Amino acid sequence: MTVGDIILLSIAIVFLGGCIVSWLIHIIALVYAKVKLHRAAPAVCPEDLQGISVIKPLVGVDSNLYYNLETFFKMTYPKFELLFSVQDEQDPAIMIVQKLIERYPKVDAKLFIGIQYAGPNGKVNNMMKAYQASRYHLVNISDSSIQAPPDNLYDMVGHMTADTGVVLQMPFCCDRKGFAGIYEKVFFGTMQARNMLSAVATGINCSTGMSSLIRKEIVETAGGLDTFAKYLAEDFFLAHEAVLQGYKVKLSNKLAMQNSVLTSSTGGWCAGASSGWPPSQHSSSWNLCRSACCKYVFGLSAMAFFLLHMLLWFLSDYTLLTSCQNGPLPFTKFDFLCAWLLRECTTFYLTLKSHMTSVIVWRHRKYRLKWGGTIEEI
Repeated sequence: MTVGDIILLSIAIVFLGGCIVSWLIHIIALVYAKVKLHRAAPAVCPEDLQGISVIKPLVGVDSNLYYNLETFFKMTYPKFELLFSVQDEQDPAIMIVQKLIERYPKVDAKLFIGIQYAGPNGKVNNMMKAYQASRYHLVNISDSSIQAPPDNLYDMVGHMTADTGVVLQMPFCCDRKGFAGIYEKVFFGTMQARNMLSAVATGINCSTGMSSLIRKEIVETAGGLDTFAKYLAEDFFLAHEAVLQGYKVKLSNKLAMQNSVLTSSTGGWCAGASSGWPPSQHSSSWNLCRSACCKYVFGLSAMAFFLLHMLLWFLSDYTLLTSCQNGPLPFTKFDFLCAWLLRECTTFYLTLKSHMTSVIVWRHRKYRLKWGGTIEEI
């Protein structure tokens, strides 16, 4: 063999090894989804139920905001407080929160207006006043778009054992009409679910900040919440800090159900890869390369390998999505195919684009992402 042949063979082996790793990740996610998601909440003795401070940072409104926030007022957990934080006194979200506080006077709820600057992370700045006013040792940070079931906190507390520092809820989406809603559900129920389920199952930090429960002592030991205002993905580094302090990070049986009128930015999720956690990416572009490698190494038909691989990946993704949905999908298999193909064809582009620039636009603000996950506003 010539030097060129050895180089080509080595590249082919690397690509085929990546294919095997991708399938291992997918299989782990499929199995973990079946045994973990949508199970009954772990039993907890009533006397062991700790108080929880639920922090809800708000920016702007959409037509679902009132309903989403109301679900938190209807939670059946015996001991919690709702802390809403709004950075602008002209924000229309203030009226919605005030209406809900008036409608549910028995719920311990407070509204905080105005930011306390701690760093370039706007979400952390928005939460600072609410966090400092929190009374309990467990803090649930929950995005405004999340819709909570009545027993939401029971499930998260059930996973907060003595050796656990953070309990995550995997992000998913409520049913929405239109192709944008279909694509969003397919993205979070396949690629994002695959990454997060396999990561948690193997002990890798893959935290998302849409809904998580954390021990307040972990944050205080690290220097307070303002310590994490320098990061783009403060959620990741909060979980990372918990691991550094010797705690485990667990996944809740319940999902963080997004119920926003606006579509989530998948590009922002791809950008998270360069700030700390490397997601497993699969796309038709990679599959074409692997097919060519299979032909080079084994002499098999590249077209046959490509089509068979895509078919099996399609069926596996569909199975994973149904596990996340926990029931029939609200759209046809053809709708799923269209959204799935769009995701497959754009994954490589979105991933490449997110790594081609250090500038990220988030919530109408521009940030420059630095190595290690820190940011500066520009």
